[in-house]
Amino acid sequence: MVTFVILAAIMLIGAVGVITLRQPVHAALSLVGTLLTLAVAYVTLQAHFLAAVQVIVYAGAIMVLFLFVIMLLNVEGDEPAPTLRWMPPLAYFAAVGAAATIAIVAFSNSMPLLDLAVVNEVLNGGGAGEIAESLFTEFMLPFQLVGVLLLTGIIGAVGLVQRRAIEDAPEFEPSGSVSIEEESNVA
Repeated sequence: MVTFVILAAIMLIGAVGVITLRQPVHAALSLVGTLLTLAVAYVTLQAHFLAAVQVIVYAGAIMVLFLFVIMLLNVEGDEPAPTLRWMPPLAYFAAVGAAATIAIVAFSNSMPLLDLAVVNEVLNGGGAGEIAESLFTEFMLPFQLVGVLLLTGIIGAVGLVQRRAIEDAPEFEPSGSVSIEEESNVA
């Protein structure tokens, strides 16, 4: 339990860094730290396959994609976004209210924590074979819907990048004639 509390605190610090850091690259690196800490939490729960997928897919591939897009679009974080006067106090009030609600629900719940044996039984051991069997039998439709959702996101991202590239492209005006000057380099 102490390990989980320490990991949760580190994840919370990383998540706060994601939303408070002004430089997009720094925020993305803070998200990498959060995702890696989540992978360590998976290891402590004996879910080694989930930890490996977390590191390879999310902390690896997805974050490389995020950083690639940030650097491709040349996003700067120095200029603050225009805000209305009432937005920051309302945002702080909403955040404190949400945190208080979560704390009240978490501490007033009298359900005991699940034993590790119960969790392993529910996850069928958490191995790759058990997860694959469950994905391709019982959860086939949601798995395919997630694939369609990812495909839609990729198509949207490509469309946004192409539209911006077309808008930023210099206009080409062909001239009537092309002149080529030859230099004679006879020795």
